[in-house]
Amino acid sequence: MQLNPIYSNWQELAVDWSRHRPKGKVVFTNGCFDILHAGHVAYLEEARQLGDFLVVGLNGDASIQRLKGPLRPVVPFQDRAAVLSGLRAVSLVVGFEEDTPEALIQEINPKVLVKGGDWKPSQIVGSAWVLAHDGEVRSLQFKQGSSTTSIIDRILQRHGSGP
Repeated sequence: MQLNPIYSNWQELAVDWSRHRPKGKVVFTNGCFDILHAGHVAYLEEARQLGDFLVVGLNGDASIQRLKGPLRPVVPFQDRAAVLSGLRAVSLVVGFEEDTPEALIQEINPKVLVKGGDWKPSQIVGSAWVLAHDGEVRSLQFKQGSSTTSIIDRILQRHGSGP
């Protein structure tokens, strides 16, 4: 048996992870990834280059609504997870409904924790845990002008705010 490409939550992943934790350096990142764009893809490819196995913690729909408001996500969890898991850089996607992936990071215990360049390493959730367990925390370059919010704004500007 091997790991599945998508897990809805940590509890679903836990047994498989304990039995089949990948060999090599595990990299972890997380985000909403609502309306996947070129900036996301470049970021995930760069993250994968830092190790052998990339785990993406994916905010669940309720988590995104708390963080970004009632009109988000635009794309539901299962669809976002399917698109992410189809990227060659992504090894595994696991959902979480908490506001942060702190507990998930502690369970996965990655050797490398990454976020986009809009986060300083000291601000990245889970950084203290990863550093205390001989890991590394990286802030990757942020691609300006590449954001889900800017895509939504362009759509609304070009096509109006709806019926």
